[in-house]
Amino acid sequence: MSKYRVLITDNLSKAGLEVLQKSPEIEVDVRSGLSPEQVREAMQTADAIIIRSGTTLTPALLEGQKRLKAIVRAGVGVDNIDLPSATREGIVVMNTPAGNTTSTAEHTIAMLMALSRNIGPAAASMKAGKWDRKKYTGTQLAGKTLAVVGLGRIGQAVARRARGLEMRIVGYDPFLSTERAAEQGIELYRDIDDLIPLCDVLTVHTPLSDETRGLINAERLAKMKPGVRIINCARGGIVDEEALADALESGHVAGAALDVYVNEPPGESRLVTHPHVLATPHLGASTDEAQELVAVEAAEILTGFLLRNEVRHAVNMVPITAKEMEGIRMYLDVGYRLGLLLSQLNKSGGVKSAHLQYKGEAASKQTKLITASFAAGLMCSAFDEGVNIVNAEMMAHERGIEITESSSTEVGHFSTLVQATIVTNSGELSAAGTTFGQEYLRLVRLGEFQLDAYLDGLLLIYRHRDVPGLIGFIGTIFGKHQVNIAHMALGREKNVMGGDAVAVLNLDNDPSAEALAEVSKHPEVTRVEVVRLPEAGAPLPWLVSG
Repeated sequence: MSKYRVLITDNLSKAGLEVLQKSPEIEVDVRSGLSPEQVREAMQTADAIIIRSGTTLTPALLEGQKRLKAIVRAGVGVDNIDLPSATREGIVVMNTPAGNTTSTAEHTIAMLMALSRNIGPAAASMKAGKWDRKKYTGTQLAGKTLAVVGLGRIGQAVARRARGLEMRIVGYDPFLSTERAAEQGIELYRDIDDLIPLCDVLTVHTPLSDETRGLINAERLAKMKPGVRIINCARGGIVDEEALADALESGHVAGAALDVYVNEPPGESRLVTHPHVLATPHLGASTDEAQELVAVEAAEILTGFLLRNEVRHAVNMVPITAKEMEGIRMYLDVGYRLGLLLSQLNKSGGVKSAHLQYKGEAASKQTKLITASFAAGLMCSAFDEGVNIVNAEMMAHERGIEITESSSTEVGHFSTLVQATIVTNSGELSAAGTTFGQEYLRLVRLGEFQLDAYLDGLLLIYRHRDVPGLIGFIGTIFGKHQVNIAHMALGREKNVMGGDAVAVLNLDNDPSAEALAEVSKHPEVTRVEVVRLPEAGAPLPWLVSG
């Protein structure tokens, strides 16, 4: 097997490089200082890339990257990666949320304390030979209210440290449970507008997204107490910089501490130069410990992905551990093959929607991944290449196909079942599959018919009236044309002779057009179709292949 090639375009600590280099299956290519065009060219021959904030992956750089499978950001923020473009190209994007938690939280607390006691300007005054104690009188933090907007790892770490300063902590987060917040002494609010009038200091710790850009704007600043202080050590743009500058100049906001900016470096800025602003050059994760931790975490995440199909801390797909991947692999295969099957049986040329139903053991799995795998099978015939578990649902959505799912742990005829239904321009098509043992996949329902066919290889599906002699007729024709039948499964209406039925033949070789024409001529045969599925045990064609 050829080695996986990992491109690194920003500085990564030696400890992170060593994690990658000790694996014989991985080749490391370190190239810093590349132009955007050089980054694009280098990615053409890479399986994965590790970046920090120095590399920006734009739509132009990501378009057409057929070999690249993964991007790992050594850090938390992924706003320098165009996520829609990466997803559309089928590239998994992962970050390292744990590595810089402590350093960023400590920097936030340092900014909080320095801001409240005017440490920056007082120190500058001393260096200028002055002694002005009255001018730099500050305010103590004990008893004050700190609002933490965003209670992820870093927000919670800041809250824990602020409690040690005897501050009252109020927080906003749409996902943190009330119980978890209470355990940490945080008064939780679900509406940010209920929180902002309460605080003496506000610190933001959310990702930067369309929803959070300008989250702290002029209207919300106006609702805060006069004399409030604002801290941003998260991402530039969460706090509206122009609105903050206006509020500082009016005196409504007493001070601000900023480590991040919309433009970095910010250049000439009335905000940075304001006398009541403490500004640092994006130092939140700039500690020796954080740099080493995020580098090691990035390398470990990528090694797990390349060597074990593990997806940790993904921001554009459902994460999955190596152990979970082993437990779900057969279900992903069932979903993928059902998608392939229905796409080939659909002769109308259009799919309006799809629904996946999980029953029994299947319902306990990561069903969103199975649904994504089904979508990859369903959509692959519409594209020459590049459809995989990462981008298939996006491609379906872009084409107006709504894919939904439902689950039930109740066991029916099978201990585990995945059933897929698509709505087409001419009606509905459905099929269901199950697992048998540790390696076999079965097709157990096709439309209204129950059967037991192998869900792999070359299938001949014919619909007919269940009459005597038909099986012998088809066997004779295939024998004449040297087509070998490996297995046959029959499903019939109400399990009685003479009604509508469907048969699935697993074939060892392709039937000729003449053989298919002869089968179709039988008066009781109403439809003949050939479906091509992967061979038994074939690896899934997306994510990592090696």
